[in-house]
Amino acid sequence: MKNVRQTNINIHRDSWVEINLENVSHNMRSIKKNTPVGVKLLAVVKADAYGHGSVMLAPTLLASGADMLGVASIDEGVDLRQAKINCEILVLGAVPVWAVETAVKADLTISIFSKEHLDACKQAYIRTGIKPKVHVKLDTGMNRIGISIDDAVEFINKVRNADYLDFGGIFTHLANAENREKTQIQIDRWNKVISQINTDGLILHILNTAGAMCYDVPNSNMHRAGIGIYGLYPDLPQGKVNRPDLKPVMSLKARIVNIHQANDGEGVSYGHTFTAHGVRKIATIPLGYADGVPRSLSNKICGVLNGKEVFQIGNITMDQMMFDITNIEANTGDIITLLDENHSIDEWANILGTINYELTCRLKVRLPRVYTR
Repeated sequence: MKNVRQTNINIHRDSWVEINLENVSHNMRSIKKNTPVGVKLLAVVKADAYGHGSVMLAPTLLASGADMLGVASIDEGVDLRQAKINCEILVLGAVPVWAVETAVKADLTISIFSKEHLDACKQAYIRTGIKPKVHVKLDTGMNRIGISIDDAVEFINKVRNADYLDFGGIFTHLANAENREKTQIQIDRWNKVISQINTDGLILHILNTAGAMCYDVPNSNMHRAGIGIYGLYPDLPQGKVNRPDLKPVMSLKARIVNIHQANDGEGVSYGHTFTAHGVRKIATIPLGYADGVPRSLSNKICGVLNGKEVFQIGNITMDQMMFDITNIEANTGDIITLLDENHSIDEWANILGTINYELTCRLKVRLPRVYTR
């Protein structure tokens, strides 16, 4: 029997994203199995769990082996707290100094890497009497955020000696996990810093989903699991890779709202980028680029209707798209599946020359999410 839960958002549409919580649990357990004994796991649920719904997924992730959760912003962390998620939550992104007090009151762990962060944390402690929980972010080569390697040891020692801080960890982010040579440069920089400081009691994390599959870093006692949780693989390098068994989590479905006939020579949708050759039977579904399906996929993707493959035709519009269902028995209300375990969003990413992460995040815009187990 399939159990279903649905988020309390717009449910008066015939298109939706379906999230398989059993597969989420399977993926987390599989990643945990591939993680060395004694190494913790942080489940990354930023960007609303890559479009899958962080509040709904968090309990499953924690029950399946996650020790911590990672978000991009204070607001994302506060959303989880309001949903009664009580584990440690690390804000991986840069925290505005004026918002540090909010993070402290919400019991969020924040990333720090500047004097301004230290000053803001001290003021937050003075005002609240609560020591801000912090992880120091190192920039080992991403050139995005973090304390530079040259300044890292001095900064970390200041953090260690600050009596107004609850110092919990140090981390960095791999920029080219798919490139072994460039990644080794980052690992060497990381090791250089870690070897010069007192790490007693600290959580040390450098490896993301791809990194954990490909590299062994002794100076690390926590891995961050991101895209793998959702059943998708990141770009991986050549050579030895320890790939966990992952199952896709997200499906995209819509019901046919209209079936009509296009005669020979007639065009379909804006710009008539598809022209009927012979009489064609056309199905329309209420799903478009405002829902996160890129318009640039027009005339390039397919779906499954009653067990048979059907091709999308004409330009994808803001709210609707059309499929050629000629020679297929179908009625309004029948479901066309665009994404499932056999039709990965990786196929769309390859067509567009982008990554699967971007596309899953797009699908959170206004589609209702249905959760199954």
